[in-house]
Amino acid sequence: MLRLLLILLTATIALPASAQDRRPSHCFAIAQNLPNAAYVQKAAWRDTLPDEYTVRINYIDHSMYLIQTHGGLNVVTDYNGFIGAVGMVPDVVTMNNAHETHWTAFPHPDIKHALPGWRMGGEPADHYIDLGEMLIRNTTTDIRDRFGGGVAIEDNNSIFIFEVAGLCIGHLGHLHHEPSEETYAAIGRLDVVMAAVDGGMTVDIETMIRIVSRLRSSIILPMHWWSNSSLDRFTAGLGPEFDVKRPGTSHMELSLRDLPSRPTVMILEPRFLTNDD
Repeated sequence: MLRLLLILLTATIALPASAQDRRPSHCFAIAQNLPNAAYVQKAAWRDTLPDEYTVRINYIDHSMYLIQTHGGLNVVTDYNGFIGAVGMVPDVVTMNNAHETHWTAFPHPDIKHALPGWRMGGEPADHYIDLGEMLIRNTTTDIRDRFGGGVAIEDNNSIFIFEVAGLCIGHLGHLHHEPSEETYAAIGRLDVVMAAVDGGMTVDIETMIRIVSRLRSSIILPMHWWSNSSLDRFTAGLGPEFDVKRPGTSHMELSLRDLPSRPTVMILEPRFLTNDD
């Protein structure tokens, strides 16, 4: 116990001052993965989750994921206004505006929390939403000028982190550069990371490989791919310490106890939600 306290104290001292001042997050704690664990992958988005320690992740399209909790929270990432021909209205949506496919100016009026990831009123986005079952926070990164000028626009992309069921799930958004040391410290631990692997519109494949290798997440969910070309280049460039699985489904259920001991790229197939599921 004494050794663990010393490790935690040392880690805290090593963080930049700004990182030490941030609001509490269990994602900054030391994670211990369970060996020889298996994924739970079975239920569709309309089904009830088995317990409060399980979340469901559905890959909808592009960089949109639906994250669902046992208590019925529905959260959509990089929401562009259309998740499928269904009547469900998300409780929370996050958005980034590097491209119009990652946000909408007209979110459904019944969405309780629509969280923009870009500057508002000249100030960087700063979200810290405690919903009981889930805590949502963000840290910002810069983006390139969308008109091709190459000029960086500071703090105009958000990496959103969802702390739920003991898991730390991170969505890198429309990331245009490798995070700084301070940003890595602000992110903390990510058990699951949603990473763009288009190879050009965000970061190049080599940079994204460095990022996911640095994060050492248990599960990497590739997004923002339109063909197998960039996806194959991403998986081929990973080292032997990574496992790659393609179950042929758009969704998975996961709990902290199910995390693999070996970092695993889980390729989910994008699919809009339907009432048939």
